[in-house]
Amino acid sequence: MSAPKDGSKPPVRLFTPDFLTELFQNPLDPGYADAAARRRETPAATGWRGASARVVAVVVVAAVGFLFAVAYRETMADEPSRSQARAALVTQIKQREAETDAMTARAGRLREEVGRQRDAALSGSQAARLRNLEAGTGLGRVRGDGVVVRLADAPASDDGAVGGDSGAGPSRVIYSDLQKIANDLWAAGAEAISINGQRLTATSTIRSAGAAILVDFRPVTSPYEVSAIGPRSLRDRFDDSRSAYLMRRVARDTGLSFEVREVDDLTLPAAPEPRLRYAEPSVSPSPSPAGPGSSGPSSSPSGGVR
Repeated sequence: MSAPKDGSKPPVRLFTPDFLTELFQNPLDPGYADAAARRRETPAATGWRGASARVVAVVVVAAVGFLFAVAYRETMADEPSRSQARAALVTQIKQREAETDAMTARAGRLREEVGRQRDAALSGSQAARLRNLEAGTGLGRVRGDGVVVRLADAPASDDGAVGGDSGAGPSRVIYSDLQKIANDLWAAGAEAISINGQRLTATSTIRSAGAAILVDFRPVTSPYEVSAIGPRSLRDRFDDSRSAYLMRRVARDTGLSFEVREVDDLTLPAAPEPRLRYAEPSVSPSPSPAGPGSSGPSSSPSGGVR
């Protein structure tokens, strides 16, 4: 490093083989000190050069301020239309949800009527066997003793954040939590499970869409109640499961709510009728006509007809 021209002694730098010691004792690179010394020695621009530099700076600041003002004005001008569009979408969503709930209730009433007509047409043993099959597959309403696992997000803080975290953080219940609890309840001997009134079947899905949790493509919100009907040992076996241990630990560390309680005489609703899809054999293509010089259909290298 070159010595300053004013006669002062240059700063003494200590060099050691230890990188961390060097970093903490001399945090500033020598090039910064040299640049500062050169800037002090260089006289400031005067005359027309200094005036032109100040004019350019003022023009740039004014242009940037004008652009910000125009952008703010355009944003505020479009705000009413965006608010109206958002309100219209919210209204449509609520209307569709109400229509869906009404159709679901009507479908349940029609299903009960079909069940009564079916039981009247079948013999007693056949009707009982069919009801047992419906209860086992989730297509029939069931009653019995069981447990309810209740989960809820951590309470919101003063700044609006949930437990100090935003989004799907550790203080919010996520879809995989519900998946693990449902799987461990099945493993503990549960015979029927529902989440916030949505009955689970062999084809049920628990997924996420953004910050929302979907059970069979229907949204569920906090607090989440996973109800299960099963034997008397259901709660003890679930308390020993890995998901119960993890949720108790998360609740202790983040403030998330987790509770398991026994409930007598639970009633779980029936699941909607599934839309089954059946596999069908593909139609074999007709063989192409034999071309000149060929005695039959062409063959693939493996010997099969293509």
